[in-house]
Order: sequence, then structure tokens, then C-alpha cells
Amino acid sequence: MIFETIDIPTLLAANLGAIAAMMLLLWGISILLGDVSFIDAFWAFGFVLVTCVTSRLFPFGGLHQQLLITLTVVWGLRLGFYLLMRWRREGPDGRYLAMISNAQGNVHLYTLRIVFGLQGIIMWVVSLPLQLGVYGATGGLGFAGVAGLGMAVVGIAFESVGDWQLMRFKANPANKGQVLDKGLWRYTRHPNYFGDLCFWWGCFAIACEAPYGWMSLPGPILMTYLLVKWSGAALLEKRVKRSRPAYADYISKTSAFIPWPPKKA
Repeated sequence: MIFETIDIPTLLAANLGAIAAMMLLLWGISILLGDVSFIDAFWAFGFVLVTCVTSRLFPFGGLHQQLLITLTVVWGLRLGFYLLMRWRREGPDGRYLAMISNAQGNVHLYTLRIVFGLQGIIMWVVSLPLQLGVYGATGGLGFAGVAGLGMAVVGIAFESVGDWQLMRFKANPANKGQVLDKGLWRYTRHPNYFGDLCFWWGCFAIACEAPYGWMSLPGPILMTYLLVKWSGAALLEKRVKRSRPAYADYISKTSAFIPWPPKKA
């Protein structure tokens, strides 16, 4: 049933419920598999779920809704299947194994709270531009929408190419223990994370043309914090510096996020 008079709290609550149901299902699967690290792939798929629920309950977002759905489906399915194949190829993620090894009490309840529950809440906040960006949006794209569309497309392309280059690099046994500093990785240490940020800030710019879109600002801010300071670049670089001595030199000459020509030695 489509509710033509659905309000924003109901829309937000419906998406929160859909995310919670998905995370509970994935938690059950993780118990059967004895591994939680496949959650990274379903992190991307979860945003596709949000756009589906939003478009079902509020199918009146016009061009803005069509763009946000299309962008999210392309971004989410590409990233989700890439991460799923990586998980199938490489096995359990060491980050999650270390986290679970330090769990206190019942391990399954711990993963429900810290892995699936926490990521579900974060997903709901990050997806605010997808939820609020379609509510009441009418007409064509303005300047912010066009700029956001361009930013999101660049983000998808940047992330996709960066992931592809990294996958090819890792597939070559001769590169074991080496540092990728070619292609996009020559200009930024994290082209995939940079692309991710462009995508989410682009979606926010599109959302800003809806009456309540500006209220979704916590979404891209939280994603920026996650990628820069918490579970993204900071955690990755801390781990890589211990295992690859050449990474310190790579850091000294390569931009952390914003693509920029490398410093000369």
C-alpha cells in the first residue's frame, strides 16, 4: 500500500525498521557462518534497501528521487558485489576477528550490538540525504542539484577505478608486501574513500533542493568522520604502517585524501 500523505517521521521510522530487520537477518546468518565480516558488503546493499523503501512509501520525489535512486543503486550494487567477492576470495576480515577476540560475555550478543546494531544506526543516519532529499522535491535540478550530480558521478567513477586498480595490484604475486603508488593511488592514498565522500556530499547537494533536505547534513558529516578519523583511513594506515615499511615514504609524498600531484623527493 502506498501512503500518499506519509509524513517525515513515519518515513524515517519505516527505513529504520527495514534496516533493523536486515541487520537481524544478517546477524542470524553470521551465527551460522561463524563470520561477521560479510557485513561490509551488505553495508552498501543496505542503502539500496533504503531507497527502495523510500520510493515505495513516498513516490512523489520527481527528478530528484529518480536521480538519488539511480545513483545509489549504481554505487551500492557495484561496491556491494566488489566487497562480497573480496570477502569470498580473502576470507574473514582481520579487523573483525580482532574485535571479536576482545568481546566480553556472549559473543553473539556482542556482535549484535557492536557490529550489526551499530552499523544499522550509522546506516540510517548516513542515508538521511536519500530519505529527506525526495520529500517535497519538485521541478528540475537547480545549481546545487547539478553540482551534486556531477560530484556523485565523479565519486562513483573515482571509487570504482581505485578499487579496480587495487584489485589488479593485489592479484600480482610480485606485489606482495609492496605499496601501490600508481594510477589514482599516485595522487591520493585513498582514492576509494575520496570517491565515497564525493558520492555522499553529492547526494546531500541534490537533497538540499528538497524543502527538508538540509536537515540531512548529519549524514555526510558522519560519513566524513568515519572515513577520515574512525574506521577508514586512520585505522587502515595504522595497520599498513606496521606491515609495510615503505608506506611511511608513501605517506610523506602522497596526499591523504584530496587528489594532488605527489611531492618531489
